[in-house]
Amino acid sequence: MGSDQKQVEVSYDVSNEFFRLWLDEAMFYTSAVYESADQSLEAAQRNKMRILCDFAGVDATSRVLDIGCGWGAAIEYVAREHASKAIHGVTLSRAQMDEINRRAIPGVEAMVQDFRTYQPTEKYSSIISICMIDHLCSPAEARQGKAIDIYREYFKRAWEMSTPGAKFGLQAILRNRVPRDKHDLTETYWVTHEIFPGGLNPRLEELITAVNPYWEVVEVHTRRDDYRRTTHEWRRRLRANEAKIRSEFGDQVYVDYDRYLSCCVNNFEKHYSSLAQLRLHRIDQ
Repeated sequence: MGSDQKQVEVSYDVSNEFFRLWLDEAMFYTSAVYESADQSLEAAQRNKMRILCDFAGVDATSRVLDIGCGWGAAIEYVAREHASKAIHGVTLSRAQMDEINRRAIPGVEAMVQDFRTYQPTEKYSSIISICMIDHLCSPAEARQGKAIDIYREYFKRAWEMSTPGAKFGLQAILRNRVPRDKHDLTETYWVTHEIFPGGLNPRLEELITAVNPYWEVVEVHTRRDDYRRTTHEWRRRLRANEAKIRSEFGDQVYVDYDRYLSCCVNNFEKHYSSLAQLRLHRIDQ
């Protein structure tokens, strides 16, 4: 169902040093939130975390779970800004886990673990998940009409791992519409199958339907232009490091990632893709 561990590692295990060359300093691989025309990517990524921590009700007393914690940027932010009581992250990528171990973040525990089988010793009052949901439903499963059921199981699992009164800060890339331009359609198909195999971006209406009966949607923000600007900056940094990338990781890696990021910029510009941030409150049944 969705991306398995091998497919996740296609997406994230190219090389930690490769991603370090063009992501922000903390290595967030998700959209930032810009508050001014001249704001840096690093500052905009901190804005994103401030918003999601607010949505998740994170403070010093919280038990926090990050579902799909990547290279540890979000859990490191929580540790530094909130010093929460417990800060846990799960990822399927062994290379990402290596980076988290390298950082040795005080107060943080992360593990290579499928969240669907993860059994915490104590439940969580705050949950954060940033663009992990994009890996849950494959294109084939979406065509079979399984998307909402798959996403609902995700929200059920988060509910089962949470305490009464828990809050959830969710961020997800959205697919808005299918390109009608042949080139755009070809590029989108290529990215879906070569860079992020096994996954598919949800539609906003699928998420709104799937949260029930586990979470209440309290607030929604869409941030299409923020993700356009984020991917544009990633591509600029990638291109600035072209010679180093070609030399250390090979010509094909550079060509593929320039193609991928160019497709992202185009898809956000043309409204094929968007981004949503949701403030969710647990429904205490």
